[in-house]
Amino acid sequence: MGRAFEYRKARKLKRWGNMSRTFTKIGKEITIAVKSGGPDPTSNSRLRALMANAKAANMPKDTVERAIKKATDKDASDYKEVVFEGYGPFGIAILVETATDNNTRTVANVRSYFNKFGGNLGTSGSLSFLFDHKCVFHIKPKDGVSLEDLELELIDYGVEELDQDEEGITLYGAFEDNSTIQKYLEDNGYEIISSEFVRIPNDVKDVTPEQRETVEKLLEKFEDDDDVQNVFHNMKEDDSEGEE
Repeated sequence: MGRAFEYRKARKLKRWGNMSRTFTKIGKEITIAVKSGGPDPTSNSRLRALMANAKAANMPKDTVERAIKKATDKDASDYKEVVFEGYGPFGIAILVETATDNNTRTVANVRSYFNKFGGNLGTSGSLSFLFDHKCVFHIKPKDGVSLEDLELELIDYGVEELDQDEEGITLYGAFEDNSTIQKYLEDNGYEIISSEFVRIPNDVKDVTPEQRETVEKLLEKFEDDDDVQNVFHNMKEDDSEGEE
């Protein structure tokens, strides 16, 4: 398997937050999708994808419908997606994806977290070259279609890696090919269980157990912030966690 699946394996081992936080995150994404593409999922591909994510997360259907309806209200919060980049302790590169209705507050909070742990907030674009921005689709297999045949077909649509396990098939592609891949899957009758965007580090840095503990405390500070949607870093994952 390639680097993407090594990353996925590690990421699955440590899911931050709880169910209510997941619902809040999806709710914000729904608001952004509705405001940019409208409340009708048949004409809004991003909203369709988020509704699938909500289902996979066991988010109640009426909660999803309320989120869509609320997003159409002219007084609804207008969230802006902002990515912060900086170095944490021990030179660990960190990208923080946020969805905020008060950028001043979010900038102050993110900077304070970096500073508290001896890191520093960088300028926009300063660290993005250290990560590959990817789209990920988790789909159900289709009878009569082998993984090899699917891979040959999807190469032309931007899919770079495929893997199959007991949970289904996972596809990785470039961030900019997301819409093309989603359209192919929908047009060809594949059930999309969920999808997401990830930032995979080009290289990882090893740390001592004590250093890891410090970095993880910083990552937890980010994750506990209501404005934060996702956090990505280039710290090497703890191999011992994969033995569970």
